[in-house]
Amino acid sequence: MDPTARARYNADFTEEKYGAFLRCVQEGEKWPADFRISETPIFLTQEFTEEVTGAARELAAQVQTPQFAAHAATAIPPNLVVPNENPHATFMQVDFGICEDGDGRLTPRLIELQGFPSLYCFQLFFYRCLRDSFPGIPPDWRPFFSGFDERSYLELLRTVIVGNSETENVILLEIEPERQKTRIDFAATESFLGVRPVCLTSVKKRGRQLFYKHNGREIRIERIYNRVIFDELLRRPELRTGFDFRDDLDVEWVGHPNWYFRISKHSLPFLKTAHCSPAFFADEFPPNEPLEDYVLKPLYSFAGLGVEMDPTPEKLAALADPHSWILQHKVKYAEFVPTTDGHHSKAEIRMMFLWPKQGEPILVNNLVRMSQGKMMGVDFNKEKTWVGSSIALHK
Repeated sequence: MDPTARARYNADFTEEKYGAFLRCVQEGEKWPADFRISETPIFLTQEFTEEVTGAARELAAQVQTPQFAAHAATAIPPNLVVPNENPHATFMQVDFGICEDGDGRLTPRLIELQGFPSLYCFQLFFYRCLRDSFPGIPPDWRPFFSGFDERSYLELLRTVIVGNSETENVILLEIEPERQKTRIDFAATESFLGVRPVCLTSVKKRGRQLFYKHNGREIRIERIYNRVIFDELLRRPELRTGFDFRDDLDVEWVGHPNWYFRISKHSLPFLKTAHCSPAFFADEFPPNEPLEDYVLKPLYSFAGLGVEMDPTPEKLAALADPHSWILQHKVKYAEFVPTTDGHHSKAEIRMMFLWPKQGEPILVNNLVRMSQGKMMGVDFNKEKTWVGSSIALHK
């Protein structure tokens, strides 16, 4: 990481500025952030920026191959296949742990990837709050990639999500959006794009068409910006919905649900690059591999749910469906962010792609999670500082 930018930021940091930053984040939208906001961004050197962007684009290239398509064909549980699938994912996230190699150099290591939306609008909102609260950050430090700036990034988001529809005919679909931890992103999406968050249970079906109500008026849904995670849907059998995802519907999915499965932890055993760690389906784990060097993950959970950091042969033997779990070689995160209180934080960086209908996946922005605990999620870092949600800046 860039030592000059880090030293400058730490010297300029005050609790008053951080307080102003938090107020901007927590009060600037109709819903607050229900997760911890880190005190700092991370500052990438040009060398690391080139490496991590190259690593992300190499993985994006692999998921476009016929070989990957053959692997991903087995990813979706048969009872969860949704019709009218798009030819490719609309969104892709690639998560890298920032680790040390044998020479002490920082390098990205693939942790997970997903063909599902991330916090695209919140990260823009977050960046603006950071700029307003810490004016000492030089203006040439930015989070965007591929030549994007705030304006062009927002234009591409609008093109991908809203398309040629009127904004009222596009909805952000979620289960009880006002209660989700990511609700601040839903609020920012409505502010930036005019796309309203709508609860799955509020949607009605007539024939092949879907509708929702706003201010007493029924409005047809043409495009669904899908934020429903199947794992949560399956855990909520009490939900009464007006349609089934598996219906043949006259709507366009912006982020088709099938890609949640096709590009996921299911992909990890297939992917082979210099920045990937060995990964195996649990029922295909080689007997000569040391189990203690691996972490056990359920294929389709989220937010770290179900992850077993110290698997045992007994735990593997107890799995009801071992092909729905993977074993991934552990990585050691580098403690590379010096804090103002003498500690060091580690980080994971999410590289965020948009994939328009015509063209290739485009790397546009990033998201950072910072930690001082055993796992990266904010739920695993309670009572700590200089941890939580953040962003990476580069020149």
